[in-house]
Amino acid sequence: MPRPTPSSRRAVVLLSGGLDSSTVLAWAKQAGWELVAVSFRYGQRHPREMEAAQHQAALWKVAEHIQAQVDLAPVGGSALLGTAEVPKGRAMEEMGSDIPVTYVPARNALFLTYGLAVAEARKISEIFIGANAVDYSGYPDCRPDFLDAFEKMAILATKMGREGTRIHVRAPLLFMSKAEIVRKARELGLDLGHTWTCYDPQPDGSPCGLCDACRLRAQGFAAAGIPDPLLERRGT
Repeated sequence: MPRPTPSSRRAVVLLSGGLDSSTVLAWAKQAGWELVAVSFRYGQRHPREMEAAQHQAALWKVAEHIQAQVDLAPVGGSALLGTAEVPKGRAMEEMGSDIPVTYVPARNALFLTYGLAVAEARKISEIFIGANAVDYSGYPDCRPDFLDAFEKMAILATKMGREGTRIHVRAPLLFMSKAEIVRKARELGLDLGHTWTCYDPQPDGSPCGLCDACRLRAQGFAAAGIPDPLLERRGT
C-alpha cells in the first residue's frame, strides 16, 4: 500500500483567540486552506482567550478545533499562570527592553510541538502561528530565529520529516506592525470585537486597558485609524 502523502491545502493553525492568531486564521481560511485549529487551556488566569478562540473557530468553520489541556500552572514562572501582579502602564519603549514577567516559559515551543504532533498525525505539513516580532513584548519565542530553528527541528523530530516531507512553520504576521495587522484583519472581515488581548481582565469582564497587551492593541488600532469594537461593545 502506498504511503499517504500530506495534503497541500490543509494546515494546522495555533489559535489563542487573540488579534494576531485570529487574523492568521481568517487569512488562511480565505486563502483556501482547510484548517485544523488548536487552542490551549494552559492554566492561564482567565477563560476569555479560549472563549474568543471558540468563537473564531466556529465563525470561520474550521474543519476541526482541538481544545487541548496543557497545564503549565505547576511550572509557574509567569504572571499569567499565578497571582503575581501583571505590569501596568509601561511605556512602549520599556516593553521591548526586557523579557517581562508575563512571558510563559517555553510556551510557544510547547504549543508548536503539540501542533506538530497534530499535523503529523493528520499528514499535514503546514503549521501557522500568529507570532509577531515587531510590536511585541520582548518574548523570545516570537522571534524569527526561534521559528527557523523549530522548523529545522520539526523535520528532524518527525517520521514525516525524516521520510522527505518538508514541514513548514509559517508566521504570516511576523514582520507586520500592529496597525498593519489591524488593517489586514478588517480587510479580511475578522470579527475584531471577539478577539481577546488583555492579560488581566476586570471583574466585569472588560479589558484592563493598562497591561502591555492592551496598550499595544490600543496603539495598533489608533495608528490604523480604526475604533476597537471590543471596547465599543463593552462600553469602555
